[in-house]
Amino acid sequence: MSDSSELAGSAAVGEGIAHNARVWNYWLGGKDYYQVDRVVGDRVTGMYPSIREVARADRRFLGRAVRYLAGEAGVRQFLDIGTGLPTVHNTHEVAQEIAPQARIVYVDNDPVVLLHARALLTSSLEGATDYVDADARDPERILRAAAGTLDLSRPVGLILLGILNFVPDTEEATAVVRTLLAALPSGSHLVLTHPTLELGGEANAEAMEFWNAHATPPIVARGREDVARFFDGLELLEPGIVSCSRWRAGSGADEEPEVAQFGAVGRKP
Repeated sequence: MSDSSELAGSAAVGEGIAHNARVWNYWLGGKDYYQVDRVVGDRVTGMYPSIREVARADRRFLGRAVRYLAGEAGVRQFLDIGTGLPTVHNTHEVAQEIAPQARIVYVDNDPVVLLHARALLTSSLEGATDYVDADARDPERILRAAAGTLDLSRPVGLILLGILNFVPDTEEATAVVRTLLAALPSGSHLVLTHPTLELGGEANAEAMEFWNAHATPPIVARGREDVARFFDGLELLEPGIVSCSRWRAGSGADEEPEVAQFGAVGRKP
């Protein structure tokens, strides 16, 4: 486990403060992170050893949800907010494998993510992929920019994976979701994950305190009731709000470890 002197040394050499997009990339086994991200990531892992499995379960949930939307639900447009750094099985790759004409807009505001955006800006010939540099707390700006690629009069898969936990005020986070959904038509879906201190995640409290002192943006966990508020007015798909590792994981669900990250999908009627 790294100590505080290594944290200070990382910042001193110009790598700045650890950022979620880069630390998450480190936990997923990627290469796009700085020393300070590795140091903070290792400290968090020391306090909360299952965090790497949370990251992997979150990514697998994304694949299952997008496959459902592009397949059974027939959704052909996706707005992925807080996408982070490109890694394997990105939204456009999963969606366009099923529906080559699918159109995807990614949204993030980390400079390193922006530098790597060209890796996301690949698409099938029939579809389209775009990137918007914007903050999740500015839904109006996101919608204006996304309208250049997406037809917002047709159903959209709105993806908010591990992003609302960086909006500390629950009322503000709920307002962001409502503003986004209000602009989307019937048949649109909300795909969401959120960390929690439930589902055996109590040990994550100390790790979150450390994160908020040494990394950005600050994070907050929420319980099931608060997460349920994000789905007000939507038809919550089975199995409802569950550990993201257990959402439609198939016959092997019992073998998947339950992680302290809620996952759910809802349809706008």
